[in-house]
Amino acid sequence: MTSQRIKAVLFDMDGTVVDVPYNWREIKEKLETRGVPILEYLSGLEEPECSRKWKILTGYEDEATARAGLKDGIVELLEFLAERGIKTALITNNSEKNTRVILDKFKLRFNHVLFRESGLWKPSGAPFRAVLQVFGLEPDECCVVGDSPIDIRAAEEAGIRLIFILSNEPGKFSGSAVEVLPDIRALRMRLGE
Repeated sequence: MTSQRIKAVLFDMDGTVVDVPYNWREIKEKLETRGVPILEYLSGLEEPECSRKWKILTGYEDEATARAGLKDGIVELLEFLAERGIKTALITNNSEKNTRVILDKFKLRFNHVLFRESGLWKPSGAPFRAVLQVFGLEPDECCVVGDSPIDIRAAEEAGIRLIFILSNEPGKFSGSAVEVLPDIRALRMRLGE
């Protein structure tokens, strides 16, 4: 599929649009998630444990957001897509507060932004389906750009088959039906074909 056929690009935020210093293993150990996705785990806790663990997570998120750096080439890619009339969405499990910090800090604009306060979280496909509905598009009219297995699972559950993963470790994604690209510039070249 080329950019002539793609009508929307759905982006993950942390690790995809911005580099952020998360140590997910440490965070999951501190929260004691025992393999359950973080937001799902936290939403099932009773008080006062729920509030205490949300505070731990938001502390990590706030620190990472403050130290976030923009991925090289993302501004140019968004401009490239806008010039071609291709819609863009930012879909993140991060908070609205931190997402707005990132958008304002780097002056990024997307046609639609969905954060965790929507109640729709990856790895469910629900956030991607919601954005497709907003755009009035079918799954085969868009692609997903992410950096993790959670992005892959969510895209596949939403029926989106064209998935680009930004990673310098393609072996981590062997066996997945994804295209692994080293950086945003390689993605732009691929979308420009």
